[in-house]
Amino acid sequence: MNGEIWTYIVIIVAGWLATDMWRWLGVLAGNRLRDDSEALHWVRAVATALVMAVTAKLIVFPTGEIGGSPLWLRLAATGLGFLAFLLAGKKVIVGVVVSLATLASGLALL
Repeated sequence: MNGEIWTYIVIIVAGWLATDMWRWLGVLAGNRLRDDSEALHWVRAVATALVMAVTAKLIVFPTGEIGGSPLWLRLAATGLGFLAFLLAGKKVIVGVVVSLATLASGLALL
């Protein structure tokens, strides 16, 4: 039993070192950056590009149940969701709900 406890302690400490320590260092370093600094613009651009790359991969090369849906349906759901997002004053939840409803109804009709 004592050996199992040390295993869990090692996992917790290693997990903390691998994740939370770097987050706290990022917070400390981030507090010194101005909101309009060039470095923060670069970080924001890279983060946006990564999110969009993952989104594009999920749309073009989906896995699982969505993988069986036609590409035109996935693109239509994306386009309608984006249009709803813009028309609703850039409310993310509206875009997500419209995209999911379009995709679900399209899959149900196929």
